[in-house]
Amino acid sequence: MAFKIMEIVRKGKSTKLLTEEHLNAMKEHDVPQWYIDSCMKIKYMFPKAHAAAYMISALRLGWYKVHKPIEFYAAYFTVRNDNFDGATLLKGRDAVRNKIKSIEEKGFEASAKDKAEVPMLQIMNEMLARGIEVLPVDIYKSEAKKFVIEDGRIRLPFCSLTGVGESAAFSLAEAAKKGEYLCIEDVITRAKVSKAVIETLKECGAFGDLPETAQMSLF
Repeated sequence: MAFKIMEIVRKGKSTKLLTEEHLNAMKEHDVPQWYIDSCMKIKYMFPKAHAAAYMISALRLGWYKVHKPIEFYAAYFTVRNDNFDGATLLKGRDAVRNKIKSIEEKGFEASAKDKAEVPMLQIMNEMLARGIEVLPVDIYKSEAKKFVIEDGRIRLPFCSLTGVGESAAFSLAEAAKKGEYLCIEDVITRAKVSKAVIETLKECGAFGDLPETAQMSLF
């Protein structure tokens, strides 16, 4: 009955659907008269409640964006990393802005994928404009999907690179926990990732000075 009363009240139908039985039950269970009176005055609550909930969320996000910017962007990118282009971000703000411009110049010829990239590129540009720096993908320090704060900067995860899927990202993160690699061939063996993924990691310098193979050359 309590649930039914709640549903009637939130839909703004108290004056029509609340019966004497409902009112007496509330009084018997020590519901204050002011509360019962309020139930009879409440109108349909969903739109206002929905708006209030969104406003509270917006205020919280706004507070973190202003006062804890590094934490904000790290969390934002971790949760919403679709269309994230880590390679472009690492090249700096000019590269990010140029990519936005090139997509916009395509006009109606821009693909759905291109258009989906723009909002993320705009957030990247905003972050860089605020002086927040990022660290490149590192085979030992990067997580699979989580953007980690490291020395006041944000370390990019494996999945931030176009071409490194979720499965490969988790494989790389797990393999790194087992100790140092002997060479890039060792990464392929332990992480079981494709050569295409390895090439992407090479291009962004994720391997550092790790040799291609463990075999020693005699000449």
